[in-house]
Formats: sequence, C-alpha cells, structure tokens
Amino acid sequence: MKSKIITAVVALVIVVLMGMGYDSSARHHSHEQAGEVDVKELIFEHLGDAYGWEVPFNHSQSIPLPIIVWGKDGLHCFMSNRITGGETYEGYKISTSEDYHGKVVQVLDDGSEYRPWDFSITKNVAGIAIAAVLVIVMVMSLKRWYARNGMKAPRRLKGALELVVDFVYTDTIRPILGKNAPKYASYLMTAFFFILTMNLLGLIVIFPGGANLTGNIAVTLVLAVLTFLITNFSGTKEYWKEIFWPDVPVMLKFPAPIMPLVELLGIFTKPMALMIRLFANMMSGHMVVIVLISLIFVFTSQFSVGVGAGTIVPSLAFTLFMLLLDTLISFIQAYVFTLLSAIFISMAIVEPHTHETK
Repeated sequence: MKSKIITAVVALVIVVLMGMGYDSSARHHSHEQAGEVDVKELIFEHLGDAYGWEVPFNHSQSIPLPIIVWGKDGLHCFMSNRITGGETYEGYKISTSEDYHGKVVQVLDDGSEYRPWDFSITKNVAGIAIAAVLVIVMVMSLKRWYARNGMKAPRRLKGALELVVDFVYTDTIRPILGKNAPKYASYLMTAFFFILTMNLLGLIVIFPGGANLTGNIAVTLVLAVLTFLITNFSGTKEYWKEIFWPDVPVMLKFPAPIMPLVELLGIFTKPMALMIRLFANMMSGHMVVIVLISLIFVFTSQFSVGVGAGTIVPSLAFTLFMLLLDTLISFIQAYVFTLLSAIFISMAIVEPHTHETK
C-alpha cells in the first residue's frame, strides 16, 4: 500500500512539473497578449522535433545540441544555442517562413533562404541514441549476470527483465516461428525493447525523456521498413509463388491478375499497418495528455483565474489516469509490433504445401 501511494505521488509530481513547463511555454506563445494561449501551436511544438532539449520550468531555454549542415559554402558545425534565440550565425538561422518553418536555413546574399543538407543532432535523434544505449545497458547487464552466476535466477530489476524476455521469446516468438525462432529472435527482441524504451522515455517530462519518438512517423517508418526487408528477404519459393500465382481459380489470375495484385499489395500494407498503428497510438496518447493540461490555461485565459483554478484537480486527475494508461499502452504497442512482425516473418518462410494421398 505504501509503495502504491509513493508511486501515485511521484506520478502526480511529474504531472505538476509538466503543467508548469507547459505554462511557461504557453506564455512564450501568447502573441504578446496577456492570457491568450495558442493550444494548437503548443501541442504541435511539443510533439514535433527540435534543435534543443527544453529545460524544465523554462521552455524559453534549452539544452543545446549540435547543428551539422552542408550549405552552399561547405560544412558548418556549431551548437544550437547560437541560433535558437532568433540569431543568425555563420549565415544560418532557424527559419520562421512558411516553407521552412522551424528548420535551419542558410541566408543568401540576396536575403533568400536556402535549405542546406541537414545532419543535425536534433532532440529526436539524441532521444533515439539514448534509448539505444539504455537497451544495450539492460541487455548486457543481464548477460553479465548469467556469465557470473550461471543459471541462478536474478532478482529485482534484472529479474523483471528476465521475466519480460522469457515471456516475449518463449510465449510469443517461439510458438509462432518454431524452429526458426532463434534465427529471428535477435531482431524481434531488439525491436520490442527498443520500442518499449522509446515509449517509456516519451512519458518522462524532463531530460533524458520528453522526446516524442514513436509519435514521430519517421521513426515508426524505419522500424516498419526493417520488418518489411527481413520478411521479404526471408521469403521462400512457396511464399513468392503464393503472391504471384496463388492457389485460387485461374480466372482470378489470368488474364486479369486480380489476386496477384491483391497479394502484391498486401506486401506493402502489412508494414504500413505496423507503422501507422504504433505512430497513431503513441501520438494520440501524448496529445490527450497535453490537451488535458492545457485546459487549465485555456479556462484561465478565457474566463478567470478562479475558473482555471477549479479545473486543476479534475485536469490533473484525468492526466494522471492517462499517463498510467499510456504506460500500459507503451508495453502493449511494443508487444503488438513484435507479435505482428513475427507473424509476417512466419508467413514468409512457409514451406511447400503437401497433400496426403489415400
């Protein structure tokens, strides 16, 4: 009971910190009009990428990240704090124009903006690197435990990690892939823990969390493409036969290749489903939390401080509930991505069908 109370208090403190951070961000985007809150801009600024990592309690400042661009005059490397305040450094700035809003651009001699090749370490890139390091540390710590202690069962965090590994591999990957499970387990297990880590980091307000990684469709696209490549490069002769010449009546294959087109389309719709499912679920969770917190400031700006104060308790209560729900969804979405990837791979390594004769 005591641990549950402590957990609830910690979660509530996190929510309050989030609210304080959003309050300062809302003031920053007030269009210089007292009390006006641009919720739409606030939401998409938080969910989008950035060239710096916001400092808690003060979103007008950020932890600088490396800017690496290749413009018309060659390679330039500098820290983002040189241009995040609206300044121009070495001919580069963060654009406020409609075409390149929020992106680093090079200001040419005639005043026009040129979009250079951008290899900058943005918040999302740094977040992905942090997630990768955390996954490596977790896995290597469990490996070292077994190297030192043999088959003795670990406890505490390592025990929980072993439980998750056993569940995902023994109860999910192996029943689906059978004898091929060891071959593909390294990718599937890595995908599960990588997605789970990114999901959970996105729920943490302060550094090293706060980056909306799996709510970024570019990240989920890369993960889906990896599953797509592994699935189709592992495809057997029977798998490709079922795509281009499926076991259906000939009239559905020739002269109008209806079923081959449907099967060929399915090759691409499967990874698209992986991409969109993960992206949509995580994006919507982040968005709901921000909207619930923003209600406090919206009611304050539209009505009065008293009305806004009256929304604090219900808003924080619903936000706490959504954060707990998002934590559960973080596990579910990582598991679903791994499960579906295993199913798609198993469908690609299908053996030739044999029919017994009596």
